[in-house]
Amino acid sequence: MKKYDYVLVGAGLYSGVFAYLARQKGKKCLVVEKRNHMGGNIYCEEIEGIHVHRYGAHIFHTSSKEVWRFVNELAEFNRYTNSPVANFKGEMYNLPFNMNTFSKMWNVATPAEAKAKIEEQKKAVTGEPKNLEEQAIRLVGTDIYEKLVKGYTEKQWGRDCRELPAFIIKRLPVRFTYDNNYFNDLYQGIPIGGYNVIIDKLFEGCDVELETDYLEKRDHYDGLAEKTIYTGMIDAFYGYQFGKLEYRSLEFETETVDTDNYQGVAVVNYTDRETPFTRIIEHKHFEFGTQPKSVITREYPRDWSEGMEPYYPVNDETNQKLFQKYRSLAAQESHIIFGGRLGEYRYYDMDKVIESAMKAAMEELK
Repeated sequence: MKKYDYVLVGAGLYSGVFAYLARQKGKKCLVVEKRNHMGGNIYCEEIEGIHVHRYGAHIFHTSSKEVWRFVNELAEFNRYTNSPVANFKGEMYNLPFNMNTFSKMWNVATPAEAKAKIEEQKKAVTGEPKNLEEQAIRLVGTDIYEKLVKGYTEKQWGRDCRELPAFIIKRLPVRFTYDNNYFNDLYQGIPIGGYNVIIDKLFEGCDVELETDYLEKRDHYDGLAEKTIYTGMIDAFYGYQFGKLEYRSLEFETETVDTDNYQGVAVVNYTDRETPFTRIIEHKHFEFGTQPKSVITREYPRDWSEGMEPYYPVNDETNQKLFQKYRSLAAQESHIIFGGRLGEYRYYDMDKVIESAMKAAMEELK
């Protein structure tokens, strides 16, 4: 008999959900985490009485009743609605693109006027779009593309929009209503007390080793448990034998400011190319805070290299082909389950991570 039923590599949301469901079945779990804290990218730290999202804005939203019921068992959620604003050289526009955006941009009042504007501008591109720029113009016209898509996208990807493939933007949400709610999901909110409330519940009863690299002592940890749940980089697990998958990374610059309200909204996107960061997050607005000071975070996209945090898989054809090679190796493993953003090499919203972990746990623990 081994000491544990499961070793969970990484202490993020996928591992947490799996561990929580495994513990309910009486299973013993060991969590091995590289960082010095639990919770992966949803971890919050408290500054000036404000729950600061250390790895960027995390706004929970889902249309799954099952997932919503699950997270509400762990924490009570507030009624926060994501309504970000775009700043283009000092001009402020509502997001997602809706009648408030169009009214400000073109001084139009009706959906018919806004549609006519967009349809006219879309004619600038004829034939099949050859790159992201042409694809975006075909979707929303030239004005919205130039002011609200181009600079932001080029900062995110570190490349000119004309060098990016068209398929990256399959659609851009356009609404002909005066509705600033970014998400269409049935449920959204922020856990009252921050995400650490959820993290603590998910990993309750697990043994934990922080600041520990599983890959450096893989044989040791695999020997401790019947199975391993691996949520790290799948290419790193296999020693990059087919080559390295690509990611985009981020840098965060967090500052306490001596004002009770810095920007009036939780998220402002800076959509011009010249501003080096993509957005500023003011954390107190996630929980309707009334603290005398505020905490803001500027978010800078970065090219990823080994040793940096891999945030966004680069979901292009080259990387997908490479990932399929690693996935074929993973499919042959009988004692390892790969999960989460890095283990499955895909961009996941939080609710989809939870769904994926619940599915894996249901199959494993039946």
